[in-house]
Amino acid sequence: MEENKDVNKIIGRNLSVLRKSKKMTQMEMAEKFNYSDKSISKWESGESLPSVEILYNIAKFYNVTLDDLVNENLSLTDTHEQTSKPKRIFPARLIITLLAVSAVWLLATVLFVCFKITMDINIPIIFLWAVPASCIVLIIFNSIWGRQYLLPIILSVLVWSTLVCFHIQLIQYQVWIIYILGVPLQVAIILWGALINKPRPKKEKVKKEKSKKDKKKNTDTVDNELNSDNLTQAEGTENKENSSTNFD
Repeated sequence: MEENKDVNKIIGRNLSVLRKSKKMTQMEMAEKFNYSDKSISKWESGESLPSVEILYNIAKFYNVTLDDLVNENLSLTDTHEQTSKPKRIFPARLIITLLAVSAVWLLATVLFVCFKITMDINIPIIFLWAVPASCIVLIIFNSIWGRQYLLPIILSVLVWSTLVCFHIQLIQYQVWIIYILGVPLQVAIILWGALINKPRPKKEKVKKEKSKKDKKKNTDTVDNELNSDNLTQAEGTENKENSSTNFD
């Protein structure tokens, strides 16, 4: 019984620390999990504990494990690192992608300056060709760690900017008819974008629902085991008391 009280106090203290790290009140936690603030207070004081399912949901909310809740030396730095990693990854990837695109424009500027200094020729179309070149760089980086729904947009810009570059490059030949090529290409891009961005099939949803049901079953079995253990302990104490009274 003393061990159970110690575990309750450890879990209660960790719940209180995690709640305060989120800068939430007991009333806000109660509204979050549909309990009264008195229940939250009892959990944090160690007087009682929620079910295993509720503890699992609380651990998931705080981005910790059930083992962390029972850990006597819970460190908030680990949980902070886990929650901050996804936020740090996206800006880093965005910065790397923008650096690669800026390298394309830097190369275009260097070529423009070199032609101007060495041959005294102005070639502003170099900056126009930098647009499709930048799109190619964006496609490469987006395919590595980007989001698929951006690919059709980038491909559309690539197609039409390339056609514009060819038109201006060969403007003396009146090749405006090349824009007709962009129509079937644009249709193909739209269809391909609809294909890759289609919603998930129902099978995956069914699998997720099954996994959720399995988790609930596991938590129910754990709750039943805990309740049976508590009942056996209570019966044992009652038998001891009865035996002591009979002996008297």
